[in-house]
Amino acid sequence: MSLPRLHVVTDDSMLSRGGFESRAVAVLEAGGPGVALHLRGPHTDGATLFRLASELLPRARSAGSLLLVNDRVDVVLVAGVDGVHVGARSLGVRVARSLLGPEAWLGASVHDAGGALAAQAEGADYAFLGTIFDTPTHPDRRGMGLVGLAATTGGVSRLPLVAIGGIDPARVQDVLGAGAYGVAVVRGVWDARDPAVAVRRYLEAMETT
Repeated sequence: MSLPRLHVVTDDSMLSRGGFESRAVAVLEAGGPGVALHLRGPHTDGATLFRLASELLPRARSAGSLLLVNDRVDVVLVAGVDGVHVGARSLGVRVARSLLGPEAWLGASVHDAGGALAAQAEGADYAFLGTIFDTPTHPDRRGMGLVGLAATTGGVSRLPLVAIGGIDPARVQDVLGAGAYGVAVVRGVWDARDPAVAVRRYLEAMETT
């Protein structure tokens, strides 16, 4: 399948909330092939990530969505999900690709064009680029804004760049217009009263671009 343009990413607090699995299923069903769900929990143990991945994989398959686990190549290999997204705390892109083989999806987090080009050379299929706008998720990092986003995407021609950081549906058109392939969100979906409705709003914003 092609790379979805909407990536919905968890953190530890989302994974530990009561009812997470049902909310995740709603996200998958609302997004279908247009969404990739990332199980990201830097402080969540591997057994919990494996359980969640195993439980959600059949629902992702049914919806046509991608299911990725962030940082934990071991969980990906055992659970059989679609791929891994790596960051500064995980194995490098080259090592992850050698372990996963050529078929698995492999993404990386980058902050500039140099990082994106390096990830591409080492075997990444796409990269998260951020942060775009100031966000509580990374309070110590200033957002690059649309000008910085456009400058970065202009220097990376073949690797899909998924923008992350403070992006709500109202900003989607501007972000895509600045050259991003898609957007990644955390609180924009999980802190919404109805995550499924939030997913549909993001996808509708993309369709109008």
